[in-house]
Amino acid sequence: MAVVAGLVVASVAWFVPFAPNNEAGVRGAFVNAALVAKARRPALTAAEEKYIRELWPIHGDVERSTLRMSLGQIFYTTRDLSRADLGTRVKEASATYKAAEARLHALEPPASLRTDHMAYLSAVGLFRESAAELLKMFSDGRDDHMLAAYPKSQEASNKIREVGGKFWPHEFPPH
Repeated sequence: MAVVAGLVVASVAWFVPFAPNNEAGVRGAFVNAALVAKARRPALTAAEEKYIRELWPIHGDVERSTLRMSLGQIFYTTRDLSRADLGTRVKEASATYKAAEARLHALEPPASLRTDHMAYLSAVGLFRESAAELLKMFSDGRDDHMLAAYPKSQEASNKIREVGGKFWPHEFPPH
């Protein structure tokens, strides 16, 4: 009897990887095909591609600075980063945002991307304002500037995610 039970368990274990499920089965294939069809967008023009390629390094700088500053605030709050180190990160981010704004002003987006360009520029401005608010904590010693800076940073992140999702659809996967 124990041998028969062992054979049953072994055979079930052998078949489980082949059992259909909703994610990998026929239904999953239809869902994936629908998502691919929905995700298709019209081909970019040469001017749009050029603009997006020129925006990419600016975007990378903004994203890295934002991440370093945000993580710095978290590490400062958990006492894993000194106040001076946070100050350095905020000053660096502030300089990055100022430079990014200048670089963005120098870009010439095609008419089809001007609205997105202005939204991106606005987001970088919000990041710069957020960093300016954070810098106040190093002159007056009050940590509550982190709370005051947060809404602008959050709004900027949302704008960047929205515009970035159009330009680089696989950079911001859905949660």
